[in-house]
Amino acid sequence: MISSDFDLIIVGGGIPGLTLACGLRESGLKVAVIEAQSQEQVRSCSRAYALSPLSAKIFKGLGIWPQIAAAITHFPKVILSDADFPHRVVFTPEELGEAAVYYCAEHQVLQTALQQQLTTVPNFDCFYETRVIDVVYDDSRVEVKVEHDGQQRVLFAALVVAADGQESLLRRQAGIGVDRWDYWQSCVTAFVTPAQSHQNTAYERFWSTGPFAILPLPQNRCQIVWILPHQEARRVASLAPEHFISEMQPYYGDHSGSVQLLGKPRLFPARLIHSRAYCKHRLVMIGDAAHHCHPVGGQGLNLGIRDAITLAHVLTTAQQQQQDLGKIKVLLRYGRRRRLENWVMLLFTDLLNRTFSNHWWPLVVVRRLVLRWMAHWLPLRYLVLRLMTGFWQRAGIPMLMTN
Repeated sequence: MISSDFDLIIVGGGIPGLTLACGLRESGLKVAVIEAQSQEQVRSCSRAYALSPLSAKIFKGLGIWPQIAAAITHFPKVILSDADFPHRVVFTPEELGEAAVYYCAEHQVLQTALQQQLTTVPNFDCFYETRVIDVVYDDSRVEVKVEHDGQQRVLFAALVVAADGQESLLRRQAGIGVDRWDYWQSCVTAFVTPAQSHQNTAYERFWSTGPFAILPLPQNRCQIVWILPHQEARRVASLAPEHFISEMQPYYGDHSGSVQLLGKPRLFPARLIHSRAYCKHRLVMIGDAAHHCHPVGGQGLNLGIRDAITLAHVLTTAQQQQQDLGKIKVLLRYGRRRRLENWVMLLFTDLLNRTFSNHWWPLVVVRRLVLRWMAHWLPLRYLVLRLMTGFWQRAGIPMLMTN
């Protein structure tokens, strides 16, 4: 059986895992990335993400912004509204002092840029189509047994990072529990193209059944994120294209004319998951392995990116101080920095969804008063925008980034 030694093993080759790897590219650490899918499979997910300006700064610091800038959209406006209530909240870049309120990037664009960045780092190895069989922790190192193409291999390291998603195998094998809530809703996502220009404007509309978001993309395409009760979401996702568009159009609005569906809609359940611990001896978790929130507000990936860059900073500092990367006292520095913000954002998205996804009239009156207040009072709009973009915690995010 072949064996190899590394300083760090990252299990999961998605965006958070590769962001961590890129954040360590100048650390001198020897890093292995293990991914169960092929390189092409992990890159080909048909999905787009809302990226906060803070995530953009992180990607600029990692050196991948030039590769992705031409293939993403910059939002000059994000418009928030409650169904057909006439008072809308409009967020603009000037309120943050940034180039855009948010950005939108397709999964393939981000994944490809991160993969290409790692090919330039000589002390990194990526093992695709490789399955983790077992993980054994001891006082001095962790042993990860993997299988590829019927052959087994053992990798040794000081630390293993779980970046393997919301149903993390490493988290479950380590016996770390989670606080979990399965919502009554599912999320339908689809790519569409409107007849008129979308003008790079993003929308988040709240309906009693759940939020409906429009994320503009290059070439006058948009991704819609449509939250509905489970049964209704399954029915809508299975409709023929013309019937899907017919039911979606009232939610979408008529600001861009008629809309055409591009490809088959995707469906996944909405849930909240938060790990009861982010680390233990020689194991640490990032991204969905540590937390997963409701899709409202597009916070999930942004939290994972901030996890990754914070952990990269903690491990780089520990390496410079010649500390054991797998020691719990090192890993707790990461946990303390990230747990508060992640809890706040999980609770914020939960509260936002529960407040707007109902038609109880006293709450409808209160939330519309708040929206009207926010639309006309800049300080409140500024506070909400800083919360949604992560800038309220910027002091806790290490500046491995450019301005």
